[in-house]
Amino acid sequence: MKRFHLIIGLTVVVIFLLTGQYMEYVHNRLLPDGTRMLYRSRHIYLLLAGLLNLILGIYFVRQPRGWRRTVQTVGTIFIVLSPGLLLAGFFYEPQRGPDQTMVAPLGIFSIAIGTVLHALAQARKRTHKVRTAGARRGPQQGSPAGVLSPPSRPRDDLS
Repeated sequence: MKRFHLIIGLTVVVIFLLTGQYMEYVHNRLLPDGTRMLYRSRHIYLLLAGLLNLILGIYFVRQPRGWRRTVQTVGTIFIVLSPGLLLAGFFYEPQRGPDQTMVAPLGIFSIAIGTVLHALAQARKRTHKVRTAGARRGPQQGSPAGVLSPPSRPRDDLS
């Protein structure tokens, strides 16, 4: 999975660069502002998807078997599908206008859901910290409730 995310991430970053060139040379700033902003937003979303896959390709740690692995796999599917949706939105939606956008929002939601699922898969159970010998432990025996006494210290009685 690590290599898969890395390849997808690098590919999408290259596609991001190519869509930037497409916007620069094909449209050449002759589009109305609304349409141009739709192109730019989809362009930036492609960068988000590419960088997210790139980061997962670098830091991905496969979970052991169980529910965490299943959640992680579903999150990976969402994250890997998002660049395709965003690229389709880049070419399909700007000409249709801001009222007809449906594909790119699905890609954005796919990124969000996949990221949350990966975070859930990485969540660990709380572990209790081991207390050190000198740490305060709450009310000591013989102390009134709620009053903390200083930690006990070893005595050096040599007499």
